[in-house]
Amino acid sequence: MSSVVALGLLGRRLGAGLLGRCPWPAVSCSGVCSALRRLSLNNTPSTPPKRPLNAYLRYVMEQQQVLFKQSSDLKMVEKTKWIAQAWRQLTPDQKQPYEIAANHARLKYKEELATFRGKLTPAQLDSLKEERRQKLAKRRTIRKKRKLTILGKPKRPRTAFNIFMAENFDEAKGETSQAKLKNLQDEWQRLSDTQKQMYKQLAEDDKIRYQNEIKSWEEQMIETGHADVIRVKQKRRAQRSLRTKAKLNTTAVKKTPTAAKTSKPTTTTSTVKNKQESEE
Repeated sequence: MSSVVALGLLGRRLGAGLLGRCPWPAVSCSGVCSALRRLSLNNTPSTPPKRPLNAYLRYVMEQQQVLFKQSSDLKMVEKTKWIAQAWRQLTPDQKQPYEIAANHARLKYKEELATFRGKLTPAQLDSLKEERRQKLAKRRTIRKKRKLTILGKPKRPRTAFNIFMAENFDEAKGETSQAKLKNLQDEWQRLSDTQKQMYKQLAEDDKIRYQNEIKSWEEQMIETGHADVIRVKQKRRAQRSLRTKAKLNTTAVKKTPTAAKTSKPTTTTSTVKNKQESEE
């Protein structure tokens, strides 16, 4: 902070001297001071140090350069598969150099991170934590969407305007997508209720389609152990149904030994009578 103040005072003095001597157009003292202040702030890191690569990623980066020279026609997916398979075939001694380099980089990262945090104010630390929290939340959202896509979650129902826009988007006026959307919105507003009724009926049918598909999909997710991706209300219903099934199974298990016990004396009595008849 003291260095910033000193640079600011120096800027004022330089500005005052330059205003009377320099042949070029005059500049304000505030402009000189703000420029010097930006220079002083640039000396402090504005972003935290990047996380280092682990042993496997270091191997990947190295092998990608080798494959690019040897087989530049290979696709990225094929290269990744080949590198992953080669990494699994390495012995612990062959992996050791990459692990040692990763450990050294991790220790250096911890030192740089501690130095970076030591230069921050409490408000900046809170801001950094909030930024990290938002990044993690965004990453979780992306992963969840990707998981839902892989699991085949049904698409949400379309509105009447969405159906109207899909049918008329290619023929809409406008050079850009935003211009077309704006023109379609204006055209939708000009339609009468009778003209909109067809699209509203299609939207209602699509809503029924979605309700049936999402119900079947959520039941399938519960059976396959993916209850974390279904809706909260449906999850509660599923939990209640599972508890009910568990109670029924427990009751059935408790009744089974009793039936077995009662059946044993009957078989014993019948066998005794048969033995007596055979002896007579």
